[in-house]
Amino acid sequence: MNAPLQILNPLTRADWDEELLANRGYSFFHTAAWARVLVDSYRFTPYYFTLIENRVMQVLVPLMEAKSIFTGKKGVALPFTDNSSPLVADSISCGDVYGQITEFGKQAGWKYLEIKGGCRDPGQTPSTSYYDHLLTLAPDENQLYRNFNNGTKGNIKKAVKEGVSVSISRSAAAMQEFYRLNSLTRRRHGLPSQPLMFFKAIFTHILEAGKGFIVLASYGGKYVAGAVFFHFGVKALYKYAASDERFQHLRPNNLVMWEAIQWLCRNGFNVLDMGRTEDYNEGLRHYKAGWGATEEVLNYYKYDYARGAFVREKNQAPGFYTVLLRKLPVPVLNIMGSLAYKHIA
Repeated sequence: MNAPLQILNPLTRADWDEELLANRGYSFFHTAAWARVLVDSYRFTPYYFTLIENRVMQVLVPLMEAKSIFTGKKGVALPFTDNSSPLVADSISCGDVYGQITEFGKQAGWKYLEIKGGCRDPGQTPSTSYYDHLLTLAPDENQLYRNFNNGTKGNIKKAVKEGVSVSISRSAAAMQEFYRLNSLTRRRHGLPSQPLMFFKAIFTHILEAGKGFIVLASYGGKYVAGAVFFHFGVKALYKYAASDERFQHLRPNNLVMWEAIQWLCRNGFNVLDMGRTEDYNEGLRHYKAGWGATEEVLNYYKYDYARGAFVREKNQAPGFYTVLLRKLPVPVLNIMGSLAYKHIA
């Protein structure tokens, strides 16, 4: 590739999303809205490496520079994002693209470069691998329902029979309820919750802008489960899910997902990305497969500047610390999250 990549900031380009839609590989995570959420929440610096010819993005590698007094400075594509795969035209070598970006990082003093999602011919061994699950949508939601496995259909019927009700909203009140449920869920997993300011940024830049919605399930006058979905173009994304484990026997999460799928089908979306799954999480893989989603390998790549090479890492399950964190009160975990997340990007 002879042409040098140009570094752009999507937050300063009014036509960024329009240019993005011209590339069929686009995802919600490439949009200006997601960039704004990351910048407002964590003060990351955007470096979107691009090559635009005739208003078509031939190359897009979206990066944020994250600085931390504890972990140093690094480039990440993108922090707190499941899959931000580079968009590279067939006529361009991914190796050449990566070469320019790694050289930039060297001059910028990065410790690492992390890319979440594979290029067509990266020429490197992945640092870690996950699974991504994609559900093809259709105007006929009933046909889609017939393709669910029996367990999934049974769980939907159980939630309905038990009297679980579901609503779709873009309100601040719905976001506040989801944040409460998310804090409970993160504690159950032995993890601090993402900062409240992060969810407020999602509300402002995504939900209020009509680029996403929240589905909440209620039972007996209480919200017991919920999920956050984003969408852009004809593609939708299942980003966050949360629940109160005391009501899991009612299967509210299944009804939440089914309500979202129906809404997406009725509003002309073609695909639902059900997100990243760790290779050791067989339960989550089984859950997503039950909806008829196809499973694809999702590779991450990490360049270590001290070693001058892409490196391999082991994808490990959460460690002993989760047992300790499960014992902490939710407010304490929320404070920990507000302090820690910028440093673990």
